[in-house]
Amino acid sequence: MKPTQPGASLVRFACGLWLVAVASLVAGCSQDSINLQSPEDDFDLLESNVKLVGDYAYADGVEPVKIHGIALITQLANTGSDPADTDYRRMLIAEMQTRGVPQPNQVLASPTTAMVMVTGYLRPGIRKGDHFDVLVECQDDDNTTSLKGGWLMETRLKQMFRTRDEVIRDGSTLGIAQGWLLVDPRADVEKDPNAHRRARILGGAVATQSRDISLVIRESKQSVGVRAGRSAAIGKAINARFVVYNQGVQEGVANPKTGELVELKVHPRYKDNLARYIAVIRAIAVRESAVERASRMRLLERQLLDPMTSARAAIQLEAIGTKGMETLYKGLASTNTEVRFYSAEALAYLDDKAAAPVLADIAHEEPAFRAYALTALSAMKDVGAYEQLTKLLGVTSAETRYGAFRALSTWDAQDPLVRGEGMGGRFSYHVLDVAGPPMIHVTSSHRPEVVLFGRQHQLVTPIKLQAGKSIDIVGDGDQLTVAKYLPDQPVQRRQLANDVDQLIRAVAELGGDYGSVVQMLTEAKTKKALLSRLEIDALPRSDRAYDRDGAVGGREDVASSDEETGDAEGGDEKPARSSRRRGVASPAPELFGTPEEQPVSTRKPVKTADDSDIPEGGE
Repeated sequence: MKPTQPGASLVRFACGLWLVAVASLVAGCSQDSINLQSPEDDFDLLESNVKLVGDYAYADGVEPVKIHGIALITQLANTGSDPADTDYRRMLIAEMQTRGVPQPNQVLASPTTAMVMVTGYLRPGIRKGDHFDVLVECQDDDNTTSLKGGWLMETRLKQMFRTRDEVIRDGSTLGIAQGWLLVDPRADVEKDPNAHRRARILGGAVATQSRDISLVIRESKQSVGVRAGRSAAIGKAINARFVVYNQGVQEGVANPKTGELVELKVHPRYKDNLARYIAVIRAIAVRESAVERASRMRLLERQLLDPMTSARAAIQLEAIGTKGMETLYKGLASTNTEVRFYSAEALAYLDDKAAAPVLADIAHEEPAFRAYALTALSAMKDVGAYEQLTKLLGVTSAETRYGAFRALSTWDAQDPLVRGEGMGGRFSYHVLDVAGPPMIHVTSSHRPEVVLFGRQHQLVTPIKLQAGKSIDIVGDGDQLTVAKYLPDQPVQRRQLANDVDQLIRAVAELGGDYGSVVQMLTEAKTKKALLSRLEIDALPRSDRAYDRDGAVGGREDVASSDEETGDAEGGDEKPARSSRRRGVASPAPELFGTPEEQPVSTRKPVKTADDSDIPEGGE
């Protein structure tokens, strides 16, 4: 029922208060403003009586699960140590004995080995067989000086905790990890003495179980039958919007298990943006008549065209599906950047081709929206998204170019442009024949990967470099000599032209791993011998602020790869001109972030009792 109309002045006064309240709320929001897990959050900011899924349920299983393993590192260059007699050592010896390793104490005493703690995070929705990164660290009382060049023996990863009586407990195996270690090539041991005592294995762990997500129905005083009916109604509404295919058979993504729980499958389009998927799920109307839908659509249109409420309105229109697209087109025609972005983002997840050019322009021009725009383009199947991402490979901004590459790899990993080569299983290698200034990109997360943008990359000679502990490179004139030295073995040499592509291939052919290649490239850049731009982790970020006056993410509070170089090599970041900045109100994607850095529900770092050790808990 409509309330009795007050006088005109009272209406203006009430509307003014409402606008002030909404402005105060939204202006202070960032990507954290959509809390996907808290039962207390209220998703519905609209003046509508229509009940959404989020009015009845909140998401569960949307935080990363931290898992550990005590492991053995081998093949160190006499930088290892014999670990102290602790619970960890006894656990490792028991594991070695289980695997049939003879004389485990003698193995641990060798300076070529080290005992480490391995830590990984199982992201929400991960499937059995998916790969993820792991962190490898020496214990505080360990005398190992460096993990460079080491190999992690196969390790079982489990959830662990220390009981009150100081006994370490663990559960079932959730992951298996092994592989070559990558020590941060930028590490400065003078500033951080432990820098070489920790490393990563990129994509070196495999999940042994799948993780599902679910909706938990809020507590209700109603009967079991009524709660079961509500759960069924929520499942029906969700399945009317989202379906997946299981061996060619179409089925809904929601499965009402009980009156308190609805299990959810992750729709493939949202695999790199689980937070958005849950936000859209919670914005689905449980029951809505045609009259109610028409009324809500008119209200959503007004809110979409207002940058203060555009993000929320776009989520609800995306939840409506194809019937919401006509309204989103109106937002796409807006002159306001925020309104255009939020409208295009929603249209991208509806796989509408009109979104692609708008998102590509915004990804190039507005760093605050870049990670979101590129992720949305990667979610599309329309060929227009592929074309726009391909164009971005040749721009000047390092993070835009690499962000477009990763988005294309997600779009179709087998596309000849980005497929690359396996390099003996040690790392992924990609040479892109694209325009733009010559650039080489390597990563310290996601997977071991070297990407050359352009084909012409050379070294300034004369130069001497190292690639790992046994490969030396000498450059003189237009020639490079690559030599591998091993005790009691003949020297292996390769003669090649002064070409970085040939050099990387020669190092890999001689057995060099990813860390060796990264070390070589980093050393060449440090010695000013690499003419091309070298970037490490030039990743679009989801924590930037957007300046409504036209500037983005001021240098005083934003650090990107482009900005760290002072734009000297072609970055396209903009200086800050105003303090009217706000966070991007869309849920942050996972395409460019690691799970431990960006939990789905809050996008804040995971907090445990002791991130450097096994958390305490249990009885």
